[in-house]
Amino acid sequence: MQTDTSGFGIAVAQFAPGADTEANLAEITRLAELAVARGARLAVFPEYSSYFTPEPGWDWQAAAEPVIGPFTEHLAALATRLDVHVVAGMIERLDGDDRRVGNTVVAVAPGEGVVARYRKLHLYDAFGQRESEWVAPGDLVDPEVFEAGGLRFGLQTCYDARFPEVTRRIVDAGADVVCMPAEWVRGPLKEAHWRLLTTARALENTMYVAAADHAPPVGAGNSMIVDPMGVELATVGEATDVAVAWVSRERIDAVRRVNPALALRRFDVIERVSPR
Repeated sequence: MQTDTSGFGIAVAQFAPGADTEANLAEITRLAELAVARGARLAVFPEYSSYFTPEPGWDWQAAAEPVIGPFTEHLAALATRLDVHVVAGMIERLDGDDRRVGNTVVAVAPGEGVVARYRKLHLYDAFGQRESEWVAPGDLVDPEVFEAGGLRFGLQTCYDARFPEVTRRIVDAGADVVCMPAEWVRGPLKEAHWRLLTTARALENTMYVAAADHAPPVGAGNSMIVDPMGVELATVGEATDVAVAWVSRERIDAVRRVNPALALRRFDVIERVSPR
């Protein structure tokens, strides 16, 4: 656990969301209060924090909500009461789609409500899973960035970590920190992939990554905050818990003076209209 408390405190809050949205909100409330008590001013919660079952189905459609709905209204009230930014994944109801839902991340600010949103771009059609049967991919739109504590934060989700272009577009949009809610499913080598990819996204972009996963047994756990030099500042492990680290503009600037990789690169990211 990081002991230097200078800078802006951010937390990753790890728990295992289930099929009871009210119970999930109660756990989000408890962990947000714990994060604030430990010094955090921003807390990142997992993917599918509003509702989750290990096998998607029609119940996901029934549990889906609009971005401005009961789930985010609860988050907004919580953010205002605790004076903390909250980032969490939710199942979004999509207009005109009677089967598929959106795998959406929202950022909620005290007194402002939803200030940024992100729909997962790369769906988990891998390792024997077919997320795309029940979830629609997000459109290729400019990344949304919001400010907190003098820093700029961007959003992405889980399987997107395997595609470095996603994070590169977010840093190009001005983000200093990426908040990455996840439901990183356990399996052979999966925990190693999680740690490696999360660290790589921070290191290659010389930015912070705050990655919040589901707790076991379905998720791999190991929610973590990684700094621009690839240093793992805080990790939850396998428990339901909160880990806090302090991020700063000074650390980002210092790392980029030593490792000016963003300034030296010779390639831009080109969007592909549709996946192969």
